[in-house]
Amino acid sequence: MTPTDMSAPGPRRHEASIGVIAPAETLYDMVSDITRTGEWSPVCASCWWDDATEAGRVGAWFTGRNVLPSRTWETRSMVVAAKHGREFAWTVGGNFVRWGFTLAPAGTGTTLTESWEFLPDGIAMFEEKFGDQAPFQISDRTQQALHGIPSTLAAIKRIAESSIEVGDEAGS
Repeated sequence: MTPTDMSAPGPRRHEASIGVIAPAETLYDMVSDITRTGEWSPVCASCWWDDATEAGRVGAWFTGRNVLPSRTWETRSMVVAAKHGREFAWTVGGNFVRWGFTLAPAGTGTTLTESWEFLPDGIAMFEEKFGDQAPFQISDRTQQALHGIPSTLAAIKRIAESSIEVGDEAGS
């Protein structure tokens, strides 16, 4: 993992990687199908395309429903990168937070990296919305990303590798 110093001012960033025994194209097809996000995300319970005819394309918008014990909320996000087999990314709320996956061939599988960045517009929005509570709220969202990314990657790995094993067995 390569976290940045979360106590430093400015954008917050975090990323982590995991090796998955699956082709990059297969993993890309999984992570770019935002309707499956609820299968692996510890916070985002479901997502849907705002316009299904635009699904997966740069500029396409989708809505996600997030659930924590203390609250439930929805966000709108826009796809900002869609390079089959290499990168899928989106920004939340226009330009508040950037989430994404990059994929790189590695031996017999793929290195899957998930990244998160709290963008300057997001920090400014939190400061305006939460005032004196903004540092706490920003820290809380940062901690959710720090804890959620490894869980998400592990779940994607488990799902992808079990799907391949089932597919291999079916072909035998």
